[in-house]
Amino acid sequence: MTDPTARPVRAATGVAGLDDILGGGLTPNRLYLVEGVPGSGKTTLAMQFLLEGARRGEPVLYVTLSESVEELNGVAESHGWSLDGITVRELAPTADSLRPDDQYTMFHPSEVELGGTTRTILADVDQLKPTRVVFDSLSELRLLSGNALRYRRQILALKQFFAGRNCTVILLDDVTSADHDIQVQSIAHGVVLLEQLNPDYGSERRRLRVVKFRGSHFRGGFHDYVIRRGGIVAFPRLVANEHRPPAQPEKLASGIAEIDTLLGGGIERGTSTLVVGAAGTGKSSLGAQFVATAAARGQRAAMFVFDEAVNTLLTRRAGLGIDLRPHVESGRVTVQQVDPAELSPGELTHAIRRAVEDDGVTVVVVDSLNGYLNAMPGEKYLIVQLHELLTYLGQAGVATILVSAHHGLIGSNMQAPVDASYLADAVVVMRYFEAKGEVRQAISVIKKRGGAHERTIREFKMQNGRIRVGGPLTEFRGVLTGVPVFEGADGTTGGSAGGASS
Repeated sequence: MTDPTARPVRAATGVAGLDDILGGGLTPNRLYLVEGVPGSGKTTLAMQFLLEGARRGEPVLYVTLSESVEELNGVAESHGWSLDGITVRELAPTADSLRPDDQYTMFHPSEVELGGTTRTILADVDQLKPTRVVFDSLSELRLLSGNALRYRRQILALKQFFAGRNCTVILLDDVTSADHDIQVQSIAHGVVLLEQLNPDYGSERRRLRVVKFRGSHFRGGFHDYVIRRGGIVAFPRLVANEHRPPAQPEKLASGIAEIDTLLGGGIERGTSTLVVGAAGTGKSSLGAQFVATAAARGQRAAMFVFDEAVNTLLTRRAGLGIDLRPHVESGRVTVQQVDPAELSPGELTHAIRRAVEDDGVTVVVVDSLNGYLNAMPGEKYLIVQLHELLTYLGQAGVATILVSAHHGLIGSNMQAPVDASYLADAVVVMRYFEAKGEVRQAISVIKKRGGAHERTIREFKMQNGRIRVGGPLTEFRGVLTGVPVFEGADGTTGGSAGGASS
């Protein structure tokens, strides 16, 4: 007796991310449609699907009406694959068909070629009895058919022929033709759309969407993917509600007493902290301080850096007494440099998920949100994606530190490129201010959910190879404006003028 709650057996596509999106893979013995513009990776996906079947010992068939076997072998070699185990049937027109004597004058090609092409395909299926078949591509069948009605009948005939033959079929189709027939989508059991976007700067971006998948739950929306040597790598869209492990309440100290006092003891696991300020105020150094202290406790941390090279970051932080290099070499800290021109938002989210789920990191630093914004200039829903990512990290018990640089250096008119302050659980502001002919730096915590924090403004210094934080600037009014008014009677600055403590 079968278990009605048991998960149905699925046919893996060979692309782990796509299987995740589809809820485990394709429902076997059905006909599917994969659509996309040229260059979107349809052939690569089809090969991965067949190679997965061959790896499992299944007989598989690749029917090509547009590319030669030599071209297919070239694609396979570019990925380091061998087509051994895949039966390839090439039905592309030969050079002889281009001779004037072989051109049709009285009959439409559909009356002469279509029947023969179909019979050849069906004969191969009857002989090989494959469990997986790929047709590349429907564009050729559409042209041979001559009209939409005959074309639709051919697709229906193929679907009926494969019904009951224990065969999973993928039809590849371009979406470039003017007479593109979307009715084929209604015939297919499932439809996957591959898109290729070309931003004004940087490499192309690719994303996929499952248009339909009958009788099965799937993760909707767009999902980023890349084509690398070895095939397609898909990055399922992050859905925070799917990840709810129990959070572990724990305060993580920075190792600098004054900063921990400002934050009410430190930052908590499962929360996000936004560090904002002008360039050079010490935002990145503060994030690195939390990472180094966590690593010293034996915890793992990950830094995703947009604005600095890894070696430059390690050298500069070592100059402030924050030596991350031993922790990087031991594996407790990972530093990944991110190129905004090459990265898709889904790939960044995937890298963060892997750091959390595979490496068990407890602290994640994204430096900076400015780079994160530049990585997806065409994205309209940056804040929504960021909210989903922070929710996921919070549920995973990770302490997240986001660094954001304000436009401008000093004054009251300081603006952030994206307002993420309402998303963060704590907000740390770092500012320049002028005092006695000198430019100084100040740090304060203006928000912290679920816990008390110190509301004073303290002087922040990076000097003599150390981070130093002074006492509250009680002798000044208007520090956050950048041009404060001195109100002290003795000419000092409330305990901070004599040098900040570490």
